[in-house]
Amino acid sequence: MKRFAPALLLVALPLVGIAADGQAPNPPPVNPAIDMEGYLRVSREAAQHRRSRRLSEAEFLRMSAEPGTVILDARSKEKYDLLHVKGAVNLSFPDIAVESLKRTLPDRSARILIYCNNNFKNAEVPFPTKMATASLNLSTYVALYTYGYRNVYELGPLIDPKASKLPFQWSAKTP
Repeated sequence: MKRFAPALLLVALPLVGIAADGQAPNPPPVNPAIDMEGYLRVSREAAQHRRSRRLSEAEFLRMSAEPGTVILDARSKEKYDLLHVKGAVNLSFPDIAVESLKRTLPDRSARILIYCNNNFKNAEVPFPTKMATASLNLSTYVALYTYGYRNVYELGPLIDPKASKLPFQWSAKTP
């Protein structure tokens, strides 16, 4: 057993935070513009907030017709142009930032209704399915919550656009 002890030590040292040469490992690079712990904290808060804000198709339709309500589609402009809920504004998720939100959604207290890819089936080209844990609904909700929007509601069910009561704007290119 003594013969293997140095080899075990070389394997175990990195696990306890000491490199084989006796030096501490390099700390990961610091970037003050990226805060994983803050993101996880806000995500947990947003998840709690979201629990009572998921709407049926009928509720979404009713609320969308009320004055001052904004319907937000956070898909790419290309997908939005193919098919979207009529009257929805497009702010692609990668473009959600301080200035774009000020332009697109200047009133943080306005009611915002969101929907995304995973709300629709049988329309894979305009609404490509994402993994449930990577649903754009989740990212969009957390982003809006992070920027101080609290009057946000989300379409809940999985709907076939061809059978939906929601009014859609179809592109001539939509298959």
